[in-house]
Amino acid sequence: MAQKSILQQKRAAYQPKLPSALWGPVVAVEGAPTQSVADQEAIKALFPNTYGLPELTFEKDTTSDKSKMESDKTLNVGVILSGGQAPGGHNVISGLFDGLKALNKKNRLYGFLMGPAGLVDHNYKELTKDIIDEYRNTGGFDIIGSGRTKLEKPEQFEKGLEIIKELDIQALVIIGGDDSNTNAAVLAEYYKAKGEPVQVIGWPKTIDGDLKNEFVETSFGFDTATKVYSEVIGNIERDCNSSKKYWHFIKLMGRSASHIALECALQTQPSYCIISEEVEAKKMTLRDIADDIARVVALRADEGMNFGTVLIPEGLIEFVPAMKTLIAELNDLLAHNPQFSTMTREAQRELVLNNLSKENAATFATIPAGVARQLTLDRDPHGNVQVSLIETEKLLSAMVGKRLASMKKEGKYTGKFATLHHFFGYEGRCAAPSNFDADYCYALGYNASLLIHCGATGYMSSVRNLAAPSVQWKAGGIPITMMMNMERRNGVDKPVIKKALVELDGAPFKEFAAHREQWAHETCFIYPGPIQYFGPDEVCDITSRTLYYEQQGK
Repeated sequence: MAQKSILQQKRAAYQPKLPSALWGPVVAVEGAPTQSVADQEAIKALFPNTYGLPELTFEKDTTSDKSKMESDKTLNVGVILSGGQAPGGHNVISGLFDGLKALNKKNRLYGFLMGPAGLVDHNYKELTKDIIDEYRNTGGFDIIGSGRTKLEKPEQFEKGLEIIKELDIQALVIIGGDDSNTNAAVLAEYYKAKGEPVQVIGWPKTIDGDLKNEFVETSFGFDTATKVYSEVIGNIERDCNSSKKYWHFIKLMGRSASHIALECALQTQPSYCIISEEVEAKKMTLRDIADDIARVVALRADEGMNFGTVLIPEGLIEFVPAMKTLIAELNDLLAHNPQFSTMTREAQRELVLNNLSKENAATFATIPAGVARQLTLDRDPHGNVQVSLIETEKLLSAMVGKRLASMKKEGKYTGKFATLHHFFGYEGRCAAPSNFDADYCYALGYNASLLIHCGATGYMSSVRNLAAPSVQWKAGGIPITMMMNMERRNGVDKPVIKKALVELDGAPFKEFAAHREQWAHETCFIYPGPIQYFGPDEVCDITSRTLYYEQQGK
């Protein structure tokens, strides 16, 4: 057995707090029938058996004379961790385990190993109390491991069904992000259409924060990861303010949306922060962005401040309009030329330039060779550009340096510009969950046991009212299909959960926009420090700034 740190030993004793609605017997209250956020007819045609399901809300069962939640029915449940890690995954499984045992001590939980592949390949282990207790309130997904195998083919569903029947599993729970939950919806529809008595439940997991809507107020792991990043950004800002000689260009994880960058900006008040969604709305070019950063560098230099911090969202390149259209065409081109990866670099470049539209070929020809190469690297399993491999932070700092050199010749800049580069991503994915994520994840897991108990399938576990104390949180489930739309993936239109981008008319962005010029002109750095697990509630249970501003006044 691996040794535990003192913090891990003390943290194991923390008892996550449940919403009061889940204390004791509950009843599922049905809301109105739902529909998808877009492409209703297309989604309905693809999910005829699980489309239009009602929202579910759990309320106290005042008709029951029992003080505890109990059931004579025994359940065997399977759980899968899918996709990238996010803080709190172990507490989701712990909450599910405890909820199942509260229903019936004979209920059993099986973990499929290394993601969806474990279901297909029949690799699993039973999760007992001894195992669960080793992982309570810890970061990571190492209790059963995770993987990125997509569940989308009938032969995979049938192979999974073999082990489901062998273990007499009545419900399968998939912990994942938008793509993983899309797979859960497809699986639920497949088993429902076949008349197989297998329920499928999803959980909202991603540190990127882009799996959210009215009923999923935040994805789990976002709170912890952004606090980890903000601590390190704050440390850099303090070093920056001490040495007063470097501009730090910091790229932050978040492949499609800028929620992480915005949250970290609200926590640390950097000199400059790019929000990709604003770049797209304003139709900005990379040169426009670099010129605006150079403007801020010059302003600060005029005040004798040749230092600062720039926050850059990982997925920025896909929001620059010219780059977005180029990438979309590249995705289709590479999807239809599987031999591309085996070709020489010269042949690859020739194939690209000869097959792109005139406008996109011109854009591709003018971007730096290194970035052009990174845009044509192997796609991820979903057909997306691997934006984490594109060194946007170095590209922008180089462009800013060139602009400042021109400004110096024009007599518009007299400062010094020395740069350092950082990329924070994996550092935040497996941190020990904050109190918020520990509570939220445990509640999501416990809540899922009740969704299973009431016979739901094709639902996502939902816990809401998250800016309030955890005792006031509201629990229930929402149909996964209501979050879906059609998107182009690998050259084909597919049903997927719609990503939630930063809303430029939303309260968090407005708060940022109202103060960013002051942060640029002055040094307003905030040093959040590390996550606090012990101490006053106002220090330990604080929510993300995003959640605070979104729910302020509600």
